[in-house]
Amino acid sequence: MDQKEFNFLQDHSRNFLEMAYRADKIERVEKPDGYGKRTGVCGDTIEMFLTVKDDKIQSVSFLAHGCVNTVACSNTVVSMAEGKTVDEAWNITPENVTDFLETLPSKEVHCAELAVGVFYLALSDLRDTKKSPWKKLYKK
Repeated sequence: MDQKEFNFLQDHSRNFLEMAYRADKIERVEKPDGYGKRTGVCGDTIEMFLTVKDDKIQSVSFLAHGCVNTVACSNTVVSMAEGKTVDEAWNITPENVTDFLETLPSKEVHCAELAVGVFYLALSDLRDTKKSPWKKLYKK
């Protein structure tokens, strides 16, 4: 059987391509309201930085050291989270990310799990900082 060769630009969805190549949210934030970092089973590492005002997520940025799938998933989490309340943001799931991207390869679903997991870590850090505001002074 002849198997069609995968053409990255033609065979990925528009959503995937936009999220894979979006670069405006890739940045480090000094003293964020929430911060998370994790390295996945594949070796990719994501850091996420949250800025929150009046319990609403104003901005999310990230640094990713990994593949294009990890970047696409991270950007998707960012676009889903900004403008939401903190409570609403907890409802973002890896399935939401893969559904939005449409063409994330099934063997790369761990990238969506990594991105959402790091986002949850940042939300947890935000919650901890709210309980003890002095901790924000000592964040990296």
